[in-house]
Amino acid sequence: MNIREILASKHSRQIYSIGPDRLIHEAVAMMTEHDIGSLVVMEDGKMVGLLTDRCVVRGLSKTGCNLCSTLVGEVMFSDPAVGHPDDPIDQARRLMIERHTNHLPIADENGLVGIISFYDVAKTVLSETEFENKLLKGYIKNWPES
Repeated sequence: MNIREILASKHSRQIYSIGPDRLIHEAVAMMTEHDIGSLVVMEDGKMVGLLTDRCVVRGLSKTGCNLCSTLVGEVMFSDPAVGHPDDPIDQARRLMIERHTNHLPIADENGLVGIISFYDVAKTVLSETEFENKLLKGYIKNWPES
């Protein structure tokens, strides 16, 4: 199974973005409104970073909880891990674990195509495992007697 299949199963393929010169409180409002944990940071049509809920918490700690004057570009991940739609799910999971991130932008040769969360990966792996278990139980149940 690959990342493309996760993207296809998501109920929304909307990519929410914000500029690096916007204020953190604007980003938090957008993330809250759309019930999401990350925003792709875009500048001149290119991804320049990723703002996650973890970035916001880290930024609050660093700035003494000042949401009104802190810019997105000051607290975003400026070099986020990026996956490709054809990457296997295990590779995406490994990359997210290695980079300590819960969100992974997905891009192909034409640019950004989506974003997946660790939740999306876990849900897909669980569904796949449940399906395999069902097949194995059916196989064992119908095992020929010796």
